Amino acid sequence: MIWGYNWVVMKKSLQYMGPFDFNALRMALGGVILLFFMLASRVSLRPRQVSLTILLGLCQTAAGTGLILWALVDAGAGKTVILVYTMPFWILIFAWPILSEKIQGANWIPVVLAVAGLILLLEPWTLKSTIFSEVLAVIAGACWGLSAIIIKLMQRRPDFDLVSVTAWQFVYGSVPLVIVALLVPQQPAQWTPYLITAVFYNSVLVCAFAFLLWTYIMKKLPAGVAGMGTLAVPVIGILASMLELGERPDTWEAWGMVLILAAITILSLLRFRGNRLNGPAAGLD
Repeated sequence: MIWGYNWVVMKKSLQYMGPFDFNALRMALGGVILLFFMLASRVSLRPRQVSLTILLGLCQTAAGTGLILWALVDAGAGKTVILVYTMPFWILIFAWPILSEKIQGANWIPVVLAVAGLILLLEPWTLKSTIFSEVLAVIAGACWGLSAIIIKLMQRRPDFDLVSVTAWQFVYGSVPLVIVALLVPQQPAQWTPYLITAVFYNSVLVCAFAFLLWTYIMKKLPAGVAGMGTLAVPVIGILASMLELGERPDTWEAWGMVLILAAITILSLLRFRGNRLNGPAAGLD
């Protein structure tokens, strides 16, 4: 619910603050809050796997979230969320050369559906004005997918701690975001009650609280089961954008959304089935 509804919050916040300013502020505050959480929990603040954490921060926080806010300037929230949530399929693609995990058997079905849905959503044959923003959203999804591969590489080392890595990647990734926010001219911030609430929502709830909930879920449930829950994010994002922002996809876009949501569902079911067949150890991935 928190992550899904945030697509509407981010879109509406751009009325009161530039995209680069808003993103730099929410990411930096989110990282600081997680560092304070670690301090309060008496967890060591010492960064771990620094080089890979910096790479993760640049890929996930700097590029991933930065492109999302940039895309939302012109593209609809519902369409952007579904384009970004092609991320699971980018994971499959990147895992092939990097982790030597080939796409096999039934996994090709959601990949083909996702590609077809992506083509319908982008409608390259129309050359519409929002195509640039939509491509940014797809690249953001690819950056998130690559970030997941980096995390998989980091998990192979015994000193991996998800909370520590996430907090520090927020901090490292916020540095280029702040630099961009300072260099790129943007509209002056209008500190309305909505903007203040949106900053709180993003930094405290989205970046800190919801992530801690996700960490707890990952510890208590197999990865396949936990992953099923993330299906709600794009669905809530699309529904909220329709109800609150009045967004209505055209026929091609609607079919594209259906295909991508179907692909995500099938992929999640395949992972869930794989976890059950492989036993409890599968939940450690």
